[in-house]
Amino acid sequence: MSAAPTACLLIIGDEILSGRTQDANLKFIGGRMAEMGIRLQEARVIPDVPDAIVEAINTCRARYTYIFTTGGIGPTHDDITTTCVAKAFGRNVVRDPEAVKTLMAYYGERANDARLKMTEVPDGPDVELINNRVTAAPGYRIENVYVLAGIPNIAQAMFEAVAPTLQGGDPVHSSHVDAFVRESEIAAELSAIQLRYPQVSIGSYPSLRDDKFCTSVVARSTDQGAISAVLNEVADAMRLKGAEPTRPPLG
Repeated sequence: MSAAPTACLLIIGDEILSGRTQDANLKFIGGRMAEMGIRLQEARVIPDVPDAIVEAINTCRARYTYIFTTGGIGPTHDDITTTCVAKAFGRNVVRDPEAVKTLMAYYGERANDARLKMTEVPDGPDVELINNRVTAAPGYRIENVYVLAGIPNIAQAMFEAVAPTLQGGDPVHSSHVDAFVRESEIAAELSAIQLRYPQVSIGSYPSLRDDKFCTSVVARSTDQGAISAVLNEVADAMRLKGAEPTRPPLG
């Protein structure tokens, strides 16, 4: 069996790092990739600093099957993603004629130079536009790098536009079991279970609920049978500590 495709998400923008804007794209893209059998192995938040963006693109595109960027392709001075992508590939920036035509038709007399900036892409015949059904401004693909908008509903629309073209693998399933037990009380049991099921990723996540310690154990794998077996053993371990586990049905 061939290895599953891998991916990295580069979230570009000072507004994310400052905390002013809460990113919503990682949750959506990560979830969709799991459904498609693409392993999202890394996500980075990158400032609006050209050298940092170029370095991240070049490092990650050599490491992963797919790179997705979000943010920085709008009409303002601080939207520098396309310039940085072009630099990473040693390309010039041009206005795509088809994108200009589409944007002019969308905006009509309201089209101006700032809006036309959103038609800019790296040059080269291998650059493909990504359709944007929400507004006229496209994303684009260059080799294994997919450049998407930062606004969540637009980023999601662009992702769905390219999803059919992506090579996937076996989908990754997940489920969990929760109980009012401290994770330190079941740590040894979790380690033993993980050794017995190396094909399952097991994560333990503590929290406080109603002023009581609660632990949620999440199991992820392409093998739903193995997930079920893992969570049955975790539930048994929780019961031995006097807790009553709860778990949703495996979907």
